[in-house]
Amino acid sequence: MKYRRLGNSGLKVSEIGLGSWLTYGTAAEQKAADACISKAFECGINFFDTANAYNRGEGEKAMGAALRAYERSSYVLSTKVFFPMGDDVNNRGLSRKHIMEQCEASLRRLGTDYIDVYFCHRFDRETPVEETLRALDDLTAQGKILYSAVSEWSAAQISDATGISRRLNLRPLISNQPIYNMFERYIEDEVLEVSQREGLGQVVFSPLAQGILTGKYKPGQQPPAGTRAADDSVNGVIRSYFRDDVLTVVGQLDELANSLDLKLSQLALAWTLRQPGVSSAIIGASKPAQVEENARAVDAVLSLDTLERIEEILKPVADFAPAR
Repeated sequence: MKYRRLGNSGLKVSEIGLGSWLTYGTAAEQKAADACISKAFECGINFFDTANAYNRGEGEKAMGAALRAYERSSYVLSTKVFFPMGDDVNNRGLSRKHIMEQCEASLRRLGTDYIDVYFCHRFDRETPVEETLRALDDLTAQGKILYSAVSEWSAAQISDATGISRRLNLRPLISNQPIYNMFERYIEDEVLEVSQREGLGQVVFSPLAQGILTGKYKPGQQPPAGTRAADDSVNGVIRSYFRDDVLTVVGQLDELANSLDLKLSQLALAWTLRQPGVSSAIIGASKPAQVEENARAVDAVLSLDTLERIEEILKPVADFAPAR
């Protein structure tokens, strides 16, 4: 495994991280979570990501239970706050009240004394940014979180927040967690540049486009039984990639990967990690073999010719904009 600094901080995270969205606490059993996390440690992965909203806390419980067997200082644990965790009007968003209450709830579910990186899961237009940043700074001062971060914030929102932090002498944000893969590349327009300027490293989610970039799905064919796309309880997002033009491009990328003696997933992850502003790519896995295969992507070095060929293959879907 290889490691990168998370933004301008001194914290180092594995280039491949393991997440729990749509897997642990939902579609996969605790036994699978334990096995995947065991394999992750074996592969040198030290970054584990979850969120309070993943199955209303069940994702955190499963991740925390699986990590309990390991020395707390040996891994970097992140979770998030923003989405509703109940019906009450204040049980959502990035108000001081919700952040403080949900941090305590996350600590209980995870079974830990502190969270390494605490992400604002989305931007809250109903709460002053200063209120949010002061709450995060207070949690850091209390030792309940070590670093604060954001997820899917725009370049303007990141720039505004970092400016407020400097003005108020608050501890800086160190990361942004956006979606980023060969089909969804909006962060290349402004977010990467602004984040690097302001000291935020990207820990990107869905680098394999919900599994589309594994090559298991073919144009004009039904998803294979047992795959995420075949499971109606968790396939709401992946279905947005089920277009013949997208799947045709995936087939061409698979051929290119084979010519390089790589799995398509490894090619896609190496492509994501080519960006110097990306600190880690978060994978999801329900089987240890998937973790091991994806971890090997850090050893893949893509030549300029290969990167140019990838861009050529991707041209027909350059305007891809999935429904969300």
